[in-house]
Amino acid sequence: MSQSLSIIRDNLARVRERIDQSARRCGRTGSDVCLVAVTKYVSNDVAAAVVSAGCGDLGESRPQELWQKHEALSALDVRWHFIGHLQRNKVRRTLPMVGLLHSADSMRLIEELNQECVRLQRRLPVLLEVNISGEQAKHGFSPDELENTLPSIAELSNIEVRGLMAMAGLEGDLDDARREFRAVRVLRDRLSKVTPLKELSMGMSGDFEVAIEEGATIVRVGSALFEGLP
Repeated sequence: MSQSLSIIRDNLARVRERIDQSARRCGRTGSDVCLVAVTKYVSNDVAAAVVSAGCGDLGESRPQELWQKHEALSALDVRWHFIGHLQRNKVRRTLPMVGLLHSADSMRLIEELNQECVRLQRRLPVLLEVNISGEQAKHGFSPDELENTLPSIAELSNIEVRGLMAMAGLEGDLDDARREFRAVRVLRDRLSKVTPLKELSMGMSGDFEVAIEEGATIVRVGSALFEGLP
């Protein structure tokens, strides 16, 4: 465990330095960007080591994995981010564990979330997922659909829309990713006239620096944090 912790500390320091450098290139600071460590492919012990190394924001994309890790790491100070597609029949069990839901990807899901939040007497911070690349395999709103739907979402009593989430297209290069991230930022700025939208969750291990340069306030990094683990 001590060897893994040392490796993760070194990787985390390198990722944070890359975040700082990317932020400085666009007139920001690294503290403007929240790093979410994506732990979906690692063990409980490795996830705990990430927290011990200084990153308390952890992201999971599968409900069952979130449930299991939430229980296993309950003694640690973790803010859980749910970043994957959430089926409506898993909302009730998942919701109490989530600090920020990145993947509000349909009106039906958002209405289900709102109903459950009313029952729990809480407001849920969410990011609206945008399918900016238009790939059929991806979940999320199209930009036009989101523009038409946002006024209705903003009226829901127990949903707090914080911003947008997007992933770059699977087949593109970094230039394509940059164009898509820029388009999400422009969309966010335009939609902010309807309701205040601060956050942009964009960028993963392979493209988070480009995402930051285009305005990301949250990056979701997995493999870059776990390189070299035995």
